[in-house]
Amino acid sequence: MSCKYYKKCSGCQLQNLEYDEQLRYKQKQANTLLSKYGRVEKIVPMKNPLHYRNKVQKMFFYDFKKKKLVSGIYQSTTHRVVPAKHCMIEDEAAQDIANSITKLLVSFKIKAFDERTGRGTVRHVLVRTGFTSGEIMVVLVTATPSFPSKANFVKALLYEQPEITTVVHNVNPDGMNLTLGLRSEVLFGKGYIEDELCGCIFRISPASFYQVNPVQTENLYAAAVDCAELTGCEKLLDAYCGTGTIGIIAAKSAGSVFGVELNPDAVRDAVKNAERNNVKNIRFECGDAGDYITEFSSAGEKFDVVMMDPPRAGATVRFLKSLCKMKPKRIVYISCNPKTLARDLNFLTTHGYRTQKIQPFDMFPYTKHIETVVSLVKK
Repeated sequence: MSCKYYKKCSGCQLQNLEYDEQLRYKQKQANTLLSKYGRVEKIVPMKNPLHYRNKVQKMFFYDFKKKKLVSGIYQSTTHRVVPAKHCMIEDEAAQDIANSITKLLVSFKIKAFDERTGRGTVRHVLVRTGFTSGEIMVVLVTATPSFPSKANFVKALLYEQPEITTVVHNVNPDGMNLTLGLRSEVLFGKGYIEDELCGCIFRISPASFYQVNPVQTENLYAAAVDCAELTGCEKLLDAYCGTGTIGIIAAKSAGSVFGVELNPDAVRDAVKNAERNNVKNIRFECGDAGDYITEFSSAGEKFDVVMMDPPRAGATVRFLKSLCKMKPKRIVYISCNPKTLARDLNFLTTHGYRTQKIQPFDMFPYTKHIETVVSLVKK
């Protein structure tokens, strides 16, 4: 794969390697960090490692050299914008929509927001696509509540890109360009899209967390549920549950599921997702997973299986101590960072657990990231 933005963008850290070489590199990384705790299985690759991202974000800014508004992406780990019309790992339809929006902003004479001067309107656009449903959501993010000629703008956008199913205007007045503000207005459609994953239907709102690679997510979640070895009667805790995806999928094979998530928007989506799929043996609470599991262990409440999908920083020591005190028969750890996974496995394997399976996945081809599912059982 050859990308002309590679040197400036640096988002795809492994683009200098052929795909087979990338897999060997990641396998070596996983072996080095995790083989101390058990046999590391062969990494699960993608059949087609291109254009897998179903979430596309483009920044808008004024290029003084070319004297025009352009769209681009942030250079990795910086706040500098690299002008880019196409990305080799992003959904092609979403990129076309972002490019159409750039042209329309120019024709409507809508200015990009300039952080230095505090002037201008539009910050960035977020485009999310449903892999199986084909639904497409466009979120136009502005620094101010006003969006000039928004009705005509949406009409022109739908004429250019009739496949769009919903358009949302989000107001983010406080900076942090790639985040969303608290205020949103639906300009067209229902304000969210839906997609199918592992036989379940999930709602994706503008701010929802949803895995950006749906093809590998199906493989990842199937492996996680398989590792749980559910028989239909287990009491399962889904820690860091997000919008409830893995818990709802696992609920088909469990007795009951309890999901905990800190983000209130995600919890609201999780409840709606459970209703949408007619899953009645699951409930969700909004709160810190560490607080809940500490309360559960102190109260003597037991879970047969705990599924945990923490952020890149991994789990806290407090969470892990309470988890070991609770003594579930099985733990399924889904990790997006093998370094913090190795740290947490060291704790768990010295506090009564042994690893049964370590399965890495290439969730993000051409980047250095590795996703891993680990099954642990009580000694």
